[in-house]
Amino acid sequence: MTGPARPGGVDEALLRVLTPQVLGVLVRRGADFAAAEDAVQEALLEAVRHWPDEPPRDPKGWLVTTAWRRFLDAARADSARRRREDAVDEQPAPGPVPDSDDSLRLYFLCAHPSLTPSSAVALTLRAVGGLTTRQIAAAYLVPEATMAQRISRAKRTVAGVRLDRPGDVATVLRVLYLVFNEGYSGDVDLAAEAIRLTRQLAALVDHPEAAGLLALMLLHHARRAGRTGPDGSLVPLAEQDRTRWDTAAIAEGVAVLQAALTRDRLGEYQAQAAIAALHADAPTAAETDWVQIVEWYDELIALTGNPVARLNRAVALGEADGPRVGLAALAALDPALPRHTAARAYLHERADDLPTAAALYAAAAREAGTAAERDHLIRQAARLNTLLRGGESGGGGGGG
Repeated sequence: MTGPARPGGVDEALLRVLTPQVLGVLVRRGADFAAAEDAVQEALLEAVRHWPDEPPRDPKGWLVTTAWRRFLDAARADSARRRREDAVDEQPAPGPVPDSDDSLRLYFLCAHPSLTPSSAVALTLRAVGGLTTRQIAAAYLVPEATMAQRISRAKRTVAGVRLDRPGDVATVLRVLYLVFNEGYSGDVDLAAEAIRLTRQLAALVDHPEAAGLLALMLLHHARRAGRTGPDGSLVPLAEQDRTRWDTAAIAEGVAVLQAALTRDRLGEYQAQAAIAALHADAPTAAETDWVQIVEWYDELIALTGNPVARLNRAVALGEADGPRVGLAALAALDPALPRHTAARAYLHERADDLPTAAALYAAAAREAGTAAERDHLIRQAARLNTLLRGGESGGGGGGG
């Protein structure tokens, strides 16, 4: 992912790529993670000040040297760290930095089980993604001071953690999935950033679920342009203009998924990606292969038992076998599930029970988690009420 240049004309995309590499070098040399991260941030500020006038021939080597000096200066200035300083190698002789990638080590550290999900996400974006605290705060719509405290707490939590055993790829994948689902607020597109980081992870580990998550992200992101209208309103999947979908991202997502599935080690991200691929592959909503989608939901539920997957399966079943069958499947689920009422409304409309559907759309609007979803459901209720009064037909219903 590319980004705007930082103040002073320094390429932000380059610094994002180099940040985790430099941090990994310091940690591998014996620096405490929190102190190493502080030193890297100071080195980045130095780069912003000096690179426009004196660009280095080896940017990574320049950052490593500068960050290591900052780390040693801080260690020497803190008498409480004297013993640790004795165990740390002195400034290495000038020369090229070994071309090793410590990013995977950082992924595991930032997704440590002792961190809360929100802290793991923030630390991953800072240490592995190379984002500034201000950028992360803007993306999460919180004050910069709040995000700084969250990151500081996370750094203290992992300060002393030794990664002498293989990390948990599943935990890292969950963190990246959370990043992707955060949306697009602020000046950093978190969905695109999650794709960049997941692409990097998939290249570092031989794990089909890393590829499955990358495929899932690509396939969902490919439909992004069609999800909202010019006024920002939600556009249901059945009504989206499929010419606005990113066909290159769809093709890549399908190829990545197919390669992962040949490994015959099915996981939840691969199953979700298979469902997304079937939606993306359909030329029109009417040509969607709902029977296969139901089968993939069966696989997903067998893997996870996820109640939201059961709800989505009920809607897919309503498309494959008729709305009454879908409603029967919904009736067996907890009505408190998110979007349960909206799903009932949609299936009742498909069954031509317009009075019930209109009332359920209105009820679902009161339960909506976002303003955009609420407004969409209100419009669906209004459309059906107009039909019931004998007015002109509006747009169709449907799920997102």
